[in-house]
Amino acid sequence: MVWNTTPKVHMGQITGGEARELYAKNPIILLPMGSHEDQGPHAPMGDYLLAEKIAEMIALRATQNGTRTVVAPVLPYGGGDWFGSMIGGITIEQSTLTTVIWDMVKSLHRNGLTRLIVINGHGGNVGPIAEVARVLWREKKILFPSLYLWRIGYGLLPGIVGPEKSKAVSGHGADPLTSIGLHLFPEIMRPDQMPKGAPVKKDPLLGLQFTALGAASFEGHEVAMPNEYDQVYNQGVGKGDPNLSSKETGAALAEQLTDVCARFVKHYADRVPA
Repeated sequence: MVWNTTPKVHMGQITGGEARELYAKNPIILLPMGSHEDQGPHAPMGDYLLAEKIAEMIALRATQNGTRTVVAPVLPYGGGDWFGSMIGGITIEQSTLTTVIWDMVKSLHRNGLTRLIVINGHGGNVGPIAEVARVLWREKKILFPSLYLWRIGYGLLPGIVGPEKSKAVSGHGADPLTSIGLHLFPEIMRPDQMPKGAPVKKDPLLGLQFTALGAASFEGHEVAMPNEYDQVYNQGVGKGDPNLSSKETGAALAEQLTDVCARFVKHYADRVPA
C-alpha cells in the first residue's frame, strides 16, 4: 500500500538524506502492531491495517499540532493466543514476539531514537509489549508506553452510540473494529456476510458456560480454560452484533481515537524531551 501524506510520516517513505536530518532531532516514533486472524466473515483478517492507518492519522495530527511524529513499519503478525485454529491466520509465539520487539527497540535506541510509543491493535501483543516495557524502565529508566486502540475504543463507544447500543455491539468481530473498518476501508469489508450475534457456547467436556476467551463459569466463579476461539465464538464473532455497526460510528471512533492518542503523544513529548 502506498501513502501520500504531507508531511511524510511513514518511515519507509523517508529517504536516507531526510532521515539523517529528521532523526537527529529524536522525533516521536509510533510502532503500530496488529494481528492476522479471524475478525468475522465480514472483515479482513489483517486488523494490522487498521492499527497502521490509525497510527498514520495520529502522526499527522500530532505533527500538525507541533510534535513531529513518524510511524514505523507495521508489525502485522500478532502474538499467539486463541486464534491459531483459523485457516490462513499467522501468529508469532509470545517469546518470539518479545524478542522481535526488543530487536526493534534496540535498533532505534542504538542511534539515539528513544521516544517510542506502541500503537497496539491485538490482545495477544499486550504481554510481550509489557515485558519489554518493564525491563526498559527497570534497567534504563526509559518509558515505553503503549496505547491499546481497541481498549480505548470500548471506552469511547458509549459516548458515541449510547450505553445500551454499546453493550449490544461491543465485542470481537463487531465494534470497535467493524465500524472503523466500514469507515476507513469500505472497499474490503463484506457487510453482506455479517452473521447475527450468537450466545457464547459451552465447553464440550465440562459443560461450563464460557464467559470470555480463556474463561468459563463454575457456579458463578471464573475458571481458566484453554479452549480456542472457534469453540467459544460464532464464526469469529463474540457477544457483539456487527449488524449494529456503521461507518458513521466508525468515523466518530476514528476521530476520537486519533484525538486522544495525538494528545497523549504531545503529553509524552512535553515530559520526555528529545
